[in-house]
Amino acid sequence: MLRVLFVGDVYGQPGRRVLATHLPTIRSQFDFVIVNGENAAGGFGLHREAADAILKAGGDCITLGNHAWHHKDVFSLMLDEERYPIVRPLNYADPGTPGVGWRTFQVRGADGTQERLTVVNVLGRVFMEAVANPFRAVDELLEREGLGNVFVDMHAEATSEKAALAWHLDGRVAAVIGTHTHVVTADTRILPGGTAFQTDVGFTGPSNSIIGADPEGPIQKFLTERPHRFGVAGGPAELNGVIVQMEGGKALAAERYRYAEEG
Repeated sequence: MLRVLFVGDVYGQPGRRVLATHLPTIRSQFDFVIVNGENAAGGFGLHREAADAILKAGGDCITLGNHAWHHKDVFSLMLDEERYPIVRPLNYADPGTPGVGWRTFQVRGADGTQERLTVVNVLGRVFMEAVANPFRAVDELLEREGLGNVFVDMHAEATSEKAALAWHLDGRVAAVIGTHTHVVTADTRILPGGTAFQTDVGFTGPSNSIIGADPEGPIQKFLTERPHRFGVAGGPAELNGVIVQMEGGKALAAERYRYAEEG
């Protein structure tokens, strides 16, 4: 049995800070830790400093999302596969897209046995940029042998699209956990076929914010109906995640996890 922690979108320096201070204190409780680093670099994308911070804190794999290409650093990071276990969205149609959309890891469980864990990252298409069909992309991937326990990070805006993918994959993957909206949903469950699902894991970043941003920026945008710069909020931060226990390609248990800094 594997005990996997999935940490929601790390947002800027406050997200990296709470990850660095809290994840090491709980890391020994898990066999593998997946961290979404989609917003780790100033709220947009991933750069080397952010990737190093995530891995140093105890992350074993970094997933991305629609801001995957925001920093040029990410291209060289993806080429260094041994040092940087990054999984970018699978469903880019261009075969020349840098990086990989899935990785398989050999993970040693608490009892000493090893199981395979495949981490997949896909982008939704509803209210998002144009990409290939995520349903078809995962279907094609699952035709491969030897994937073991499959964990899918579904980076999407629409709750219906996330739920539809989870039900479509029910019984064929161990987990489908949503990212992108930065708001934790209270629908953690195991679907009838044995797939863990939660619409959105939430984010890891500043608590007193509008999904990570200093409130003034979004407020001005809504008030004036004009573009406005969004800065990363300060103050105490929180870490949100989902813990999934899995074995033989199915989820045995799933629960939400939250830690909040004082202040």
